[in-house]
Amino acid sequence: MTDEKSPFTHLHLHTEYSLLDGAIRLNDLLNRCKEYNMDAVSMTDHGTMFGVAEFYEKANKAGIKPILGCEVYVAPRTLNDRTQMDKKGLSHLVLLAKNRTGYTNLCKMVSIAQLKGFYYKPRIDKELLAEHCEGLVGLSACLKGDIPQALLANDP
Repeated sequence: MTDEKSPFTHLHLHTEYSLLDGAIRLNDLLNRCKEYNMDAVSMTDHGTMFGVAEFYEKANKAGIKPILGCEVYVAPRTLNDRTQMDKKGLSHLVLLAKNRTGYTNLCKMVSIAQLKGFYYKPRIDKELLAEHCEGLVGLSACLKGDIPQALLANDP
């Protein structure tokens, strides 16, 4: 390895806080980032931000820029809709905080998803996203995101 910084940054990454999906422990993640000379890494666990404070503190201490985010579940209709989901299920959307406003908005949405939108999973809807989108960057997520689903269905 050289001392040159890696041009690659993970913007969609699940940790031990994504139950049944992520496995890497924060210390192991940050050690691996240092091994590969990565100067930044994100944390985008599924529907939760329980590990964000620990991640932020440890990443800063390791000299790695923490990018705070969450992979949210998006309800097909509204937050209050509790009807059976279709085969497609919930859409996924990765949201990253650009700044303190974005972080605050993301925390609000994740809290509302847990307290008011929970139906099998903590969900937001497009209306909630529109109300709290300031300071956030959205990524297409995994194959369960709207863009990948449209491409898979040959419906651009």
